[in-house]
Amino acid sequence: MSKKNPYQVVKHQYVTEKALVLKELKNASSNPSLKRCESPKYVFVVDRKANKTDIANAIEEIYSDRNVKVVAVNTINVKPKARRVRGRSGMKPGFKKAMVTLQKGDSLDNV
Repeated sequence: MSKKNPYQVVKHQYVTEKALVLKELKNASSNPSLKRCESPKYVFVVDRKANKTDIANAIEEIYSDRNVKVVAVNTINVKPKARRVRGRSGMKPGFKKAMVTLQKGDSLDNV
């Protein structure tokens, strides 16, 4: 069995408003229930065939200089969406999204 390239498993970080809210939960102090979220969460677009173990190993290898430890990985398959461009119908491609929870105190900021 050949080792997978971590940059083929994890394509890029997924930056949306909701992903930024997840990332900033560790700094939230306004709500008592949010204070318990001490572990940062980051969202990545990953290969459709990658499993959770592959994703965790790839994140730890890519960010080995920061010495991060992955605690949990949750994955979501985002379905393709119909769209129209210049009157023609088509499809936006689907992708696989991974929400990675890091160990308390770890961070990927300034990457």
